[in-house]
Amino acid sequence: MTIRLATATRTSMVSALATYADSGGSAALIRLYSGSQPASANSAPSGSLLATITCADPAFDSVSAGVATFDTTPALSTSAAGDGDIGWFRMITSDGDTVIDGSVGVSGSGADLIVNSVTTTVGLSVSVTAGSITMPAG
Repeated sequence: MTIRLATATRTSMVSALATYADSGGSAALIRLYSGSQPASANSAPSGSLLATITCADPAFDSVSAGVATFDTTPALSTSAAGDGDIGWFRMITSDGDTVIDGSVGVSGSGADLIVNSVTTTVGLSVSVTAGSITMPAG
């Protein structure tokens, strides 16, 4: 049989994720990497670190119906630390604990995290324009 989660359960689970993201002493961080996402969020990061963005505090604007939406007001941006194409992201607590890994793309791509451009050059601005985490319904 397939496990299916009720909306209230999904919302509770993604709410716990949002709370954990903010559990460090300051705002959570989003690290943008080149290459392919590792097979597990427990694995060491793969690719080159291209940028690190400090999240709003709290990191998520809303949690509803199994979806946590990143707070992107004010805009989350930083200067790129490396040249390359962004392939994936890892969100960590301010204490360095991994929260989630996810896909990165531009508007319309369907990625978990939306940025202004997936191509970076040292010193160029990289901005998160939207993003959300959806707990699967099953």
